[in-house]
Amino acid sequence: MKDRAVSIFEGVIYWAIVVIPFAMAIAPALMNVFFGILVFCFLLRKIIKRERLFMPCGLNKSFLLFVLISAVSIINAVNYQDSFRGLFKLFQYWALFLIMAEEIKDEAQIKKIVFSMVCGVSLLSLDAIWQVRFGRDFIRGNLPVINLGIIRATGSFPDSNVLGVYLSAIAPLVIALAFCTLQIKQKIGFYIASILVLSGIVLSYSRPTILAIYVCLWIIGITRKNRRIISLLIIIILIAPFIAPRSLKNWAKDVEYNPLRFMCNDDRIAVYRNTFQMIKAHPFIGVGVNNYMKNYKKYKELPEYRNVITADFMYGHNNFLHMAGEIGLLGLAIFLWFLYRLFRLNIAAYRKLKTGYLKDISLGLILCLLAFLINGLTESSFYYSRVALIFWYLVGFSLALIKFCDAD
Repeated sequence: MKDRAVSIFEGVIYWAIVVIPFAMAIAPALMNVFFGILVFCFLLRKIIKRERLFMPCGLNKSFLLFVLISAVSIINAVNYQDSFRGLFKLFQYWALFLIMAEEIKDEAQIKKIVFSMVCGVSLLSLDAIWQVRFGRDFIRGNLPVINLGIIRATGSFPDSNVLGVYLSAIAPLVIALAFCTLQIKQKIGFYIASILVLSGIVLSYSRPTILAIYVCLWIIGITRKNRRIISLLIIIILIAPFIAPRSLKNWAKDVEYNPLRFMCNDDRIAVYRNTFQMIKAHPFIGVGVNNYMKNYKKYKELPEYRNVITADFMYGHNNFLHMAGEIGLLGLAIFLWFLYRLFRLNIAAYRKLKTGYLKDISLGLILCLLAFLINGLTESSFYYSRVALIFWYLVGFSLALIKFCDAD
């Protein structure tokens, strides 16, 4: 009986891991259902088999220290309920990447996960194209956003920039696999998916997303020594000022061609300045985990930058500043240490992997993580629960490849 139950739980865990990235593209409720099923079945199987809850992965100490400083920050919280909710989310993310790292066990499952991710971004990109063309997305019926007279796709997400975060978090993997050593039919499939996802990114008009993908394409071109990619990127940067919408070019002129104002907008710069005031007031442990928005009003500079008026409840619109505001510079330093350890482990795995397909996936996942972080320079993507989960999913997926180094 126990063996039968364990077998069922393992099957559910296997397919939940595969389905989660596709579910993210559809709706947060669907994503949360599969995530909950994954954790529930994992814990039950561990209890039945009387196994150690989590295996070591090289990041436990840094992440637990990050959780600890987040817990200490509650001392300054104005809303304890929000802080405990924030801590609970951190434990969810920890559980996700540790389960992923332990439960991905063979190349067949990896191929299914990649297929699920490709299907998710392809469907979402088609949805974005449909939304711009016909006025509503076909998944959730969302209307597009109009800025500067430009129609911007949101897909099934509430905002164009959030759509961009999701697409840029997976696009590098799809693009990297389009240039890897696969059979011609497979390469054609990845080429088509790459064209779709790049179209979705362009239609989102999310500047940090476009920047993130541009950087990742440069890395792919250099790593693969692909002159066609490098030449295309040079051509794009040269012709971009001529093919950009007129309203966008006029706006660039209005902001005096200042790259910071162009990428961030004046309202984000105002938020950053206010966040610095928050950090200055609580430099070590911040205002409390998951308490940024409740504290923002207190630290608004008056008058604000260029007389911008920001709302009283705001996200930080920068992952690192938002984090420093909530858990202090000490917490931010620990998180940067976590990222250093993460990339160090992944780069080491990439160098050790010999199998072409797994090596290409490793490169793609490293770039996915990088794209998410670049996008997070102007977005609080770690604090949008729907897209935050994709980062920790990618962390677990990338760590799972380490076990294949010895097998290679």
